[in-house]
Amino acid sequence: MLESTADRRQFLGRVAAFCATGGLLSSAAAQEETADAPKLAEATLASAERLAGVEFSEEERALLRASAEGHLENLKAVRALHLRNSLPPAFRFRPDEGLGTRARASGEQRSATKLYGEPSEKSQEIPFSSIRQLAQRLRKRELKSVDLTRDVLRRLEELNERLSCVISFCPERAMEEAARADAELDAGTQKSVLHGIPYGAKDLLAARGAPTTWGAQPFSQQEIDADADVVRRLQAAGAVLAAKTSVGALAWGDVWFGATTRNPWKLSQGSSGSSAGSASAVGAGALPFALGTETLGSLVSPSTRCGVTAIRPTFGRVSRGGCMALSWTMDKIGPLARSAADCALVLQQIAGAESNDPDSVDRPLQWTDEGELRKLRVGVVRSAFDEDGPQKEIDAAVLKLLQSAGVKLVDVALPEFPVWDLMVILEVEAAAAFEELTLSNRDDELVRQVEQAWPNVFRAAQLVPAVQYVQAQRARTMLMREYADLFEKIDVFACPSFGASSLGATNLTGHPTVVVPNGFREDGTPTSICFTSGLYREGDAVALAHLYQSKSDWHKARPTL
Repeated sequence: MLESTADRRQFLGRVAAFCATGGLLSSAAAQEETADAPKLAEATLASAERLAGVEFSEEERALLRASAEGHLENLKAVRALHLRNSLPPAFRFRPDEGLGTRARASGEQRSATKLYGEPSEKSQEIPFSSIRQLAQRLRKRELKSVDLTRDVLRRLEELNERLSCVISFCPERAMEEAARADAELDAGTQKSVLHGIPYGAKDLLAARGAPTTWGAQPFSQQEIDADADVVRRLQAAGAVLAAKTSVGALAWGDVWFGATTRNPWKLSQGSSGSSAGSASAVGAGALPFALGTETLGSLVSPSTRCGVTAIRPTFGRVSRGGCMALSWTMDKIGPLARSAADCALVLQQIAGAESNDPDSVDRPLQWTDEGELRKLRVGVVRSAFDEDGPQKEIDAAVLKLLQSAGVKLVDVALPEFPVWDLMVILEVEAAAAFEELTLSNRDDELVRQVEQAWPNVFRAAQLVPAVQYVQAQRARTMLMREYADLFEKIDVFACPSFGASSLGATNLTGHPTVVVPNGFREDGTPTSICFTSGLYREGDAVALAHLYQSKSDWHKARPTL
């Protein structure tokens, strides 16, 4: 398209100037660019070149100046449109696209309720009962949903004083939905295994009748008169929304505008982020299950910290309609509960395509039974398990247990790739989603104002060249193909939750992961391990996690509050 080297360099210069001149000028350049001389200063263009990693001559700068000024006018025109957070960009991300036959087919639809529906363990008291136990008691009418919901609300309110895990309670909606569930169950109608069971939704998810604050002061009074797609699906399944759980401001960490959400195992410690309240409440026995989201560890990290189980589904498996957008090509919604089996029951109800999320897909959920489990090729990221540290023996014990249960393990190495250099994708998309905060200076209202927090990341991302973002997406395709090659040899791999860069890589590739508790550190806080499976093959990872949990009790441990 560009005929000569000079043409290409001029084009790159326009891009560089475009990226670096959004009102962020050096003091020397600002003095030169007065009302009498509105053109971009040479010093500004030179600074922009350094940010973009290119260098032009004075003659080339003079030539590209008009084009760069035109780009600034284009930028102003687009900003004047005031794009709302829920408006997606005109591109799509499909984790299996361009991979040919290497993305293993997901098979026929199968019911998780049939595989995991009946409890095998003895009944526990209500706060730490599993979904399956509660569903059985509700179906047999030994328990009323209104009583269960009232108890959940009471326990949540009591524990919230110490945990700060709830932003908004939904008592009126909850009791109304519980009463409706009881009437339907009395009539012999059970909509799903979740019918009549209370839950919490991370406060990135819209729900009628309650604020949707995104955990951030600028949106603390925001109300969205609609239910997120997952909330609507759970309502159709008969589940009862009890509360909007806390979220680190704009989905980073455990610090929101009201407080820091606490780890129920160690109240002096935050619950990690950003599905902070969902993990804290489930870990404390205040909710049977909750919804969270993950872009880069926001399910895995708080689940680890609070000792709960979670499924991060394949990208696109669950619709994000009505959920705050942070990164259009990385955001995912998933369930947190006491066990992998319980999480599978929730995922069964929330999975599926919706028009509100053009990236969402309808793909069969293939739940893997015990017979199929014995045939799975389970990889072990040996380099991560061999790393010295306080969790080395804890993680090694997981492998021994799986081997003793008849699982065949093979050593694998994850693709070597500059994964963290691709996180410019997340930074740029997040900065675009919240550009209004940056331009209005309302990012100053966010609680955390440090280098590693959104306000600074948003500002820095304004200076990222467009070419760098596109090249990172192209490199991402290489990463996806390398992981597709890996899953030609295995079906699932086991890895310590924060080992060998698997967390960053698999969030970029869109692969599903199940995180389960597997022990405790010396300070009494939980540890975890992850099982990651092929695209749209959540059932394989769930089956391995379920086998592990059927032979261990870490997921049944309870904090003393």
